[in-house]
Amino acid sequence: MAALSALKTCSVMLTSLCFSVFRYALLYILIAWGLQTGGPSLAAQTMPSAAATIGKPTKIDQPPETPKLHQKPFRLDVDVVQVPVVVVNDANQPVLNLDRKNFKLFEDDIEQRLDSVVKEDAPISIGLILDFSSSMADKMGAELEAVNKFFEYANPKDDYFVVRFSEQPEVVADATRSIGTIQSQLASAAPEGFTALLDSIYFGVSSLQSAHYKRRALLIISDGGDNSSRYTLRETKAMLEEADVAVYAIALSNPYPIFRTLEEKFGQRLLKTVTSATGGRTILVDNAAQIPKAAAAISWELRSQYLLEYHSTNRNHDGKRRQVRVDAKSPGGAPLHGYYKREYVVSGR
Repeated sequence: MAALSALKTCSVMLTSLCFSVFRYALLYILIAWGLQTGGPSLAAQTMPSAAATIGKPTKIDQPPETPKLHQKPFRLDVDVVQVPVVVVNDANQPVLNLDRKNFKLFEDDIEQRLDSVVKEDAPISIGLILDFSSSMADKMGAELEAVNKFFEYANPKDDYFVVRFSEQPEVVADATRSIGTIQSQLASAAPEGFTALLDSIYFGVSSLQSAHYKRRALLIISDGGDNSSRYTLRETKAMLEEADVAVYAIALSNPYPIFRTLEEKFGQRLLKTVTSATGGRTILVDNAAQIPKAAAAISWELRSQYLLEYHSTNRNHDGKRRQVRVDAKSPGGAPLHGYYKREYVVSGR
């Protein structure tokens, strides 16, 4: 009898193991297909309601319709181009002592003459997109502290809104609320549900289209991939490439790579794809305690931006994308790294 019982137990365990392997294999295929192809196209009406428009506060329970996104390059007119750049050293610390002679800029591999290089700490319109899905339950303290740290280093005149998301995004507050009030509202919400990351990114960028300031950015804090969105990666990336919004992300993952789930792995890849398309970046952390420090670093970077301006030597109004490359060196000649949007579009006539 003992042998028969042991055999039944082994059979149940083997069946469970086979089911788990099948489930994760299917998830791998579906996520990989979505990342590579963007999945099937979805109509815009599937998007959850947009956040309150910055500069025009509305009641959270009565949000306006999602503003339409207008395709536009980062430029003053068809020939004058502005490229915001954050320059960092090997330790990913912003470098603040550069001027025009420290930069070279190329458009489609042709060097351009820089008209001006200005370091600016102008106010910015910023949206914080916070993951409140069930997997964040044990990380809420660090996420709330990250909000504190971000605003501690921000420009006091910044315009902002805060969104929490799980299966859909929800506006917590805008700049009419104090940081203390925002923290209280966040602390009273319980993490639950799945993760609609792409929907929330689309949601945040849509809400920034009528922002008060010209400089606009999103900061996303999340620990996993997307398992609930209606928008695809392809649709979101295409929208971001045409929007004047720099997207930054803090991605938390298991410190032991062998134990990272497929959602975590593909979530990091998704966030890197999204942020690199906008000139922002993704900071990977393997410990929740590192999240506040990462948020402070991004806040400081947003206050340490250079604005490069040039007249393009290509005067064609062909509606094509143009590739931009910025090379930066320290006053001592050491190469530096820049975060910036690497292409723009000229509207055709």
